[in-house]
Amino acid sequence: MTISVGDTLPDATLTRIGADGPEQVQLADLTKNRKTVIFAVPGAFTPTCHSAHVPSFMRTKDQFSAKGVDEIICVSVNDPFVMKAWGESTGAADAGITMLADAESAFTTAIGMNFDAPPVGLMARSKRYAMLVENGKVSVLNLEESPGECEISAGEGLLGVI
Repeated sequence: MTISVGDTLPDATLTRIGADGPEQVQLADLTKNRKTVIFAVPGAFTPTCHSAHVPSFMRTKDQFSAKGVDEIICVSVNDPFVMKAWGESTGAADAGITMLADAESAFTTAIGMNFDAPPVGLMARSKRYAMLVENGKVSVLNLEESPGECEISAGEGLLGVI
C-alpha cells in the first residue's frame, strides 16, 4: 500500500557517511516535532535526478526555510558512499540538503514507493516523489506518474502546494 496524506511514516533506519564512516539514522528522530521535506529519486547520478530534481531543492531551500521547514532530505536506494559523493558533486551537501541512503530499499518498500526497471538496470528503486512531513506525519505528497518526470516533485512543485 502506498503511503498517503495523513499517514505516519513507518519506523525506518537510513544510512549516511558521518565523520567516522557509515552511520545509522532513525528517520523518526529527524521528523519528530519538526517540519521536514523528504524527496526521493530513482538513483543518484541518473539524468533527471542529477540535473533537475536535486538542483530544484538547492534553488528553493531558502524558500522552504521561510515556510518553517527545518530540514530537506533526499532519499535514494543507493549505498551511503554513493550518496555522499553525489551530495558533494552536485553541491547539495554544501547547500544543506541531507543525503540519506536506503540501501536495502526497506523504507521505500515500506511506504509502497518501490519499482523495478530492468531494461535500465534499476531494481527495487524509489519512485520520484516529494513530501512535507510534520511531526512524522505526511501532510503533502507529490508523486510523479513517471520516474523520468520531475514537475510536481521538484522543489518548486512542492513549494506551490504548501
